[in-house]
Amino acid sequence: MTRFTLAAATALLLAAGPVIAQTTPPQAPTQRTTPQQTPAQAPVSNPAPGSQEWLRLRGESYSAAPEVEQDPAEVAETIRLNAAIAARNAAAERREIEGTAAWQAEDARWRAETARLETQRAQWEADAAAAEAARLRYERERAAWAAEVAACQRSPRSCVSRSPGY
Repeated sequence: MTRFTLAAATALLLAAGPVIAQTTPPQAPTQRTTPQQTPAQAPVSNPAPGSQEWLRLRGESYSAAPEVEQDPAEVAETIRLNAAIAARNAAAERREIEGTAAWQAEDARWRAETARLETQRAQWEADAAAAEAARLRYERERAAWAAEVAACQRSPRSCVSRSPGY
């Protein structure tokens, strides 16, 4: 019995381990604020987008140097890089337009082919139904003719038999 108790206690501790590890002990309050004491809030302002204040509020500190202080090689490199990015974007847009046009053409071809096959299937079904109706009509006419022939053969008088049409 002692072994079982030890095994049960070990299993219980293993199962409860993650729960105990996730429980956080109570924290001592660092500072209590009463309804009368509210922390000072910064005045709400709506700076114009792109202004230095607007950038500062978003954590950005970029400010362009005046043109006379800019390095001409760096400006030329920036212009070259921007032109390359614009060219890549234009090429990507062209590829996207071409891909969309190709997809639309393929989609139209698929829809036309699907419509053609559906029409062909409907025609086949109509033909099959007409053939089945003709077969049933033939069997009825053949049965009627056979019954007429049998009746003539049983009667002592002479019968003029009609052919079923073949």
